[in-house]
Amino acid sequence: MENTLRGLYIGRFQPFHNGHLQAIKYVLENVDELIIAIGSIQDSHEIKNPFTAGERHYMIQSALLEAGIPHDRFYIVSIPDIDRNAVWLSHVRTLCPPFEVVYSNNSLVARLTKEYGGSTRLATIPFFNRKSYTATEVRRRILEGENWEELVPQAVTKIIREINGINRILDVDASEGDLFY
Repeated sequence: MENTLRGLYIGRFQPFHNGHLQAIKYVLENVDELIIAIGSIQDSHEIKNPFTAGERHYMIQSALLEAGIPHDRFYIVSIPDIDRNAVWLSHVRTLCPPFEVVYSNNSLVARLTKEYGGSTRLATIPFFNRKSYTATEVRRRILEGENWEELVPQAVTKIIREINGINRILDVDASEGDLFY
């Protein structure tokens, strides 16, 4: 669309949690449309990356629709990792609709966006209860048998249960040993 301001928000979303949802709501106050890029799509069934790209897509879309965010305000795309950081943003651009601004608090993403040049801008996002709203904390609570459901949208809780994600995290942890991080 002409004169549409479109932003990019990238993450692993392992799993999608309430902090991600709040960040997306914040970004949507500043752009017309948002591209949500699922990174590291090649990784799954690991303690740090337990969910597949398709499962993460399902979680994100379900959570956003549950939150009342219209489907025409966002795109969800999958981005595989590459081993050359210097061309990362060019790689991302080949897999996404056009965008003008990258929303990230990640220092590497910030550096690569600045070095890319052109008209692509970088914007940061406020952290929302950063101590609790992390995917690491969600996975830790699942492993410890603590209340993790309060950290994720209800739609994500349903999906994690539907795909037997709790047992997957427990099984992956047992097979990898004490590598949780």
